[in-house]
Amino acid sequence: MSLPTQIVPSVLPADLADLGNGCRALEEGGVDKIHWDVMDGHFVPNLTFGPDVIAAARRYVSVPFEAHLMVERPDDLMHLYIEAGCQMLIVHAETTPHLHRTLARIRELGAEAAVALNPSTPIGIVENVADLLDMVLIMTVNPGFGGQSYLPTMELKVAEMRRFLDNNGYENVSIEVDGGIGAATIAGAAIAGTDVFVSGSALFKYPEGLAFGVADLRSIAETARP
Repeated sequence: MSLPTQIVPSVLPADLADLGNGCRALEEGGVDKIHWDVMDGHFVPNLTFGPDVIAAARRYVSVPFEAHLMVERPDDLMHLYIEAGCQMLIVHAETTPHLHRTLARIRELGAEAAVALNPSTPIGIVENVADLLDMVLIMTVNPGFGGQSYLPTMELKVAEMRRFLDNNGYENVSIEVDGGIGAATIAGAAIAGTDVFVSGSALFKYPEGLAFGVADLRSIAETARP
């Protein structure tokens, strides 16, 4: 277990009328980063946050932000998400015909670069851009809405991605999973080779509170990781 376990909540289940304090509560709960699900109503059938919303929340916390750009034409506005305070941008491989250029541009703008893969997208699309990556996000649901059920078949994909990265000198590239991650599913993802875990609805539903939930998910993942 060389890469640290990271618990990274999505803010989708938070009180959208009080996002700044919602982010503060997550930071106080011990999260490693905050995950912003940016949806455009075209690539996915939902609308969520723009850069102005993220910038408004940024001043409430110091914890790192990552923007998951579930949008067509991510290149058009990605500089604004970095200016808003996101340390990492995640772009979907399915949204750009020039993935290498897009990832290189993220790095030129001073942010970490990551690529997301929908459940039906094979890992081979990453092979020729791996040198530009800080992280790969394996979607464990089809993107667009929170609260969906975890797809356990994606664990084989995570394991395949981990083998590719380790066998080709990219051991420091993280693997993140997003979708249906909670106490009942996080161990399987961890065993497969995940080190970064996005949790939304399940984390916010812990009756003991966010801090307990973060600690519980971290403990389960760390115990399960090889």
